[in-house]
Amino acid sequence: MSPAGRPRTFDEELVLEAAMLLFWRQGYEATSLAQLRDATGLSSASLYGAFGSKEGLFTRAVEHYIAGPGSVTDVIADESLSPYQAVAQLLHGSIDMQTDLSHPRGCLVALSGTVEAHGTEDAGVREAVAARRATDRARVKAAVTRGIALGELAKDTDTDAVTTMVHSFLLGISTQVCDGVSAQQLHMAADALLSLWNAPAKSAAETRPGDR
Repeated sequence: MSPAGRPRTFDEELVLEAAMLLFWRQGYEATSLAQLRDATGLSSASLYGAFGSKEGLFTRAVEHYIAGPGSVTDVIADESLSPYQAVAQLLHGSIDMQTDLSHPRGCLVALSGTVEAHGTEDAGVREAVAARRATDRARVKAAVTRGIALGELAKDTDTDAVTTMVHSFLLGISTQVCDGVSAQQLHMAADALLSLWNAPAKSAAETRPGDR
């Protein structure tokens, strides 16, 4: 219901999709209210009435992204896959999504948040994307820990170091894509990273996913 008690006369999913694509393409700070009005077809009053602020709309757009294209990273938490398979599908799936020309390239979570100093009025924007990055990092760490326990990684593997390596690659895909690095090159780079993951375990080849 709207603040005045009247039912909304717009499709919220379509509005969030339009806002998501705009924020994804331009980033939070570069996206103006006028552009959001044009993209969604809503007036300023309707946007503020439904979402409270530009920041509120961005937060909801991030949630929409995470439930849609951004859900590609959820595979890392799938314990029905071996840790190696989960990491492989995380990286290769993310490359496929971020190079898909049917939507803006790169990752909204990696590219769209404000980079201004902490404590400013846009703190909620940073928190919205930082929370997802923290979730992905924690899931990668859980996969690394599981990989050590299952013998896919050496027992003396530095869990934090491998977690940082995988998560940094995941976040770095966006800038590589924006700089024109091809999907083929990125897939080859992911395979190089995965070969380091798999090398310590003698039985790793038996559990490695098939060639893409």
